[in-house]
Amino acid sequence: MAKKVVLNCEKCGSRNYTFPAKEDATVRLELKKFCSHCNEHTVHKQTL
Repeated sequence: MAKKVVLNCEKCGSRNYTFPAKEDATVRLELKKFCSHCNEHTVHKQTL
């Protein structure tokens, strides 16, 4: 089973998105995505 990466909103802290993890990733993933709790596009960072 492939590992998953969870992204959480920087503004409100809710965990909104999951992505399959890459094997050679050394840098944490950081994307600008829509947060349904904040109702706006915010930066989402990878959690551990």
